[in-house]
Amino acid sequence: MKRILGIGNALVDVMTLIDNDNILDKFSLPKGSMQLVNGEISALIKSGTTNFKRNLVSGGSAANTIHGLAMLGIKTGFIGSVGKDDTGDFFESDMKKAGVKTFLSRRNSVTGTAVALISPGSERTFATHLGAAVELESGDLNPEDFKNYDILYLEGYLIINKALVERTCRIAKSNNMKIAIDLSSFNVVDAKLHDFKEIIEKYVDIVFANEEEAKSFTGMAPLDALNRISAICDIAVIKIGKDGSLIKRGEEVIRIGTRPVQCVDTTGAGDLYASGFLYGYADGLSLEKCGLYGSVLAGHVIEIVGARMDEHRWKKIIEVLKESIE
Repeated sequence: MKRILGIGNALVDVMTLIDNDNILDKFSLPKGSMQLVNGEISALIKSGTTNFKRNLVSGGSAANTIHGLAMLGIKTGFIGSVGKDDTGDFFESDMKKAGVKTFLSRRNSVTGTAVALISPGSERTFATHLGAAVELESGDLNPEDFKNYDILYLEGYLIINKALVERTCRIAKSNNMKIAIDLSSFNVVDAKLHDFKEIIEKYVDIVFANEEEAKSFTGMAPLDALNRISAICDIAVIKIGKDGSLIKRGEEVIRIGTRPVQCVDTTGAGDLYASGFLYGYADGLSLEKCGLYGSVLAGHVIEIVGARMDEHRWKKIIEVLKESIE
């Protein structure tokens, strides 16, 4: 089984179930968006939602994917940056508890947090204060940390620091690693389209995108976008929500459906889809199996609040995946 190293924004998610959208209006947060806020606004939102049920989990897009892979038994590592604070300690211990080897830079800034406001109907709105997460620099990378891994997984949010992304990819390629990237957010793709295209064409083997991100990247509907993206990488994956996903490698096109679920919160669905897909890919399975594994994990995570499933649910998932092989 291949080993997977992730790099991304190390955040602690504050999962908050709100009973109406008034708090979104109060802080001018468009429903369903991911908004970057400063430390002061982040603190105000946290203090203004203390009456709602909430819990803390280590988060960030790539961290979610790597955590999921570790829970499936894959040997994993994670590169990121946190503060010298209790929140940073929580992030590190939460990842290590899952079996992830952490390569964390410690900063004087506070650890980044993402307040996820989950509306009735399951749509989530993020108010993210990146804090120390975005202080990771290309010079912080230690090539030795890459040597025991076969696949590199990056989150698209890192593209704001192109030098970091490029050096990460160069180190990975010098170690003969396959590289997978998730486009992460349509507004990030809109802002950094040229950089994304350059990085993908030069380095990337697998591209994950949802329907909106694929449209921002190509200007096209999912199937046409799939064809366009697959022309510049080895494997293209487009997630189309309740309609499943589309996968293409060369002339091979796979359509994956979804299983019936009771959706509670869509947080982490794309991240855990990547976990399932890469789990199958690391084991050398067919694209169809990889997509099915992605669908199984995404279907399970949207039945809970947040992107962290308990051990009982993970046992059920592993049983399903084992049965699909036999």
